[in-house]
Formats: sequence, C-alpha cells, structure tokens
Amino acid sequence: MRPAAAAPGTKPRPEPGDRAVARVEGAAIWASDVKREAVAQGLIGEGEPLDVTSDLFRRVLDEVIDQKLLAREADRRGLADSPLAQRRLEATRERILGDMLVETTVNRAISDEAVQTLYQEQLRLARNSEEIRLRLIMSATREDADAVRGMLAAGANFEQLAMQRSTDEATRFSGGDLGYATLDVMPAVYAAALRDAAAGDTVGPFEAEGGWAVLRVEDRRRETPPTLEQARPQIVRYLTYEEVRRLLEQLRGRAEVEVMLTGDPLAVPGAPEEPDSAPPAAAEAQTPQTEDAA
Repeated sequence: MRPAAAAPGTKPRPEPGDRAVARVEGAAIWASDVKREAVAQGLIGEGEPLDVTSDLFRRVLDEVIDQKLLAREADRRGLADSPLAQRRLEATRERILGDMLVETTVNRAISDEAVQTLYQEQLRLARNSEEIRLRLIMSATREDADAVRGMLAAGANFEQLAMQRSTDEATRFSGGDLGYATLDVMPAVYAAALRDAAAGDTVGPFEAEGGWAVLRVEDRRRETPPTLEQARPQIVRYLTYEEVRRLLEQLRGRAEVEVMLTGDPLAVPGAPEEPDSAPPAAAEAQTPQTEDAA
C-alpha cells in the first residue's frame, strides 16, 4: 500500500512518523524540530528518544516557539537584510551543511562490518599482550624503601605493610593494589623493572615518580579483551575520527586555502575591506569561525 499523499497546501512530514506538535502563525513545529533542539543543547544524546509527553519536551517546545516568534519579529523589522545578519546566516548555513556532510559520510563508513573488522584486529593484538597485577609500596626515600624491602624479606605481609607505610594515598588503603595493566601503559621504570618478573616476585626498590617504589607481582595473564558490545562505543568513536580526518584531508588537498594571520588582508586582491570604524579585534574574531567552517 502506498503512503497517503499530503493534503493540498500542506508540507510532508520532515521525517517518517513525525508529528506536528505546535503551530506559529500557521507554520508547523514538528516533534523532530524539538528533538533536534534538545540534542543541540546537550539535553539528550544523538539517537536518544524524547517522549512528547515529558516535561523536558514541553520545555524545549516552548523555547522553539519563542525562538520562532523572535525570528519572525526580527524578519518583520528588516533585520534579516542587514550585512551582519547575512554573514551570520551564511556561517550557520555552512555549519549545518558541514555537519550534514560529516553525518552522511560517517554513517556510510561506519558499518557493522567495519566495526567487526577493527574488533577482530584488536583481538589479534590482545592475544599477544600480557596483563600484570601489581601491588605497590611507595616510600619517600631510598632508606625507607630499603627498610620496607627488609621487612618483606623477614616475612611481613605486603598488603598490611602498604597500608602502614606506603605514601601513595591512592592505593595504600587497598593494600597497594594497582590492578591489572599491560607493560605498554605502565610508566617506563615500572615496565623495565617488571619485564622478567614472575608471579610472586618482589621488585625494587627503584626510583619512580612520587618516590621509591617496591612492587609485588600478584599475577601475570594473557590480556582479557572486551566483548564486541563493550568495545563498540570506542571503536565507533575511533572510526568517526578517522573518517572525518580523511574527509578533511581530501578537501584541503583539493582546495586552495590561504591563511593570512601575519599578512594584511587588504593587500589581497578581492579581499573584503573592513570599515575604518571596525575595532582591531574584529578581524581576529572572525578567524576561528573561518577555520571551523573549513
């Protein structure tokens, strides 16, 4: 069955299943307009539902109505025809079109297959990685660290000694527990000291950030990779970043871009002239917008 055609003189729904939730001077405000405004304000996440019966929806709807009333009044007073308004409207248009291009490009590139491929690569790397669980006693001086090492050699319990003697406030009350980590994310001095240490070994003292460290190797195991669903948000963020980076690299490679931070823009043929009354910061204030639009 074909969808019903829009009635004569009415505009079709902006999105499938959309509904008009208000009218301002006969112009419809759609539920999708309210949701888009809520996303723009950071009140909900992209793709997150917004119930039309909720207090949040009504509050944002009132803001959209107010904004439309203000815009109509500004238009009635002729403000839209001013050079400043035209420049701001063009900047907004460029920002919206740029966002839409990024969304379209990213949505096309980030597929379940792309996520799965990168996840499998992470799994392959994880199989070659080893995690080490550590406990730490940090001392202010080498003499204190040597004393700690001597007490451990005499049979003192590492966890109790950490609570009594360690100067590392982040771990002392958990018995010096640092949890599991791989050598590549540890400080270089830790990684060097632990490279050949086995489970049960005590390592140190050695000088590290914050003092002199004595470590106990609790366990060594192959890294446990996250599940696909656990890794998906991070993979999607990475793929999004890479796709946007490639897109901008291509666009900059094809375009002629001239940055004039140290030159005189009035000396460039065809460059718009700033009025004599313009404050010195006016030209500088436009530079970030130009970079963003690019």
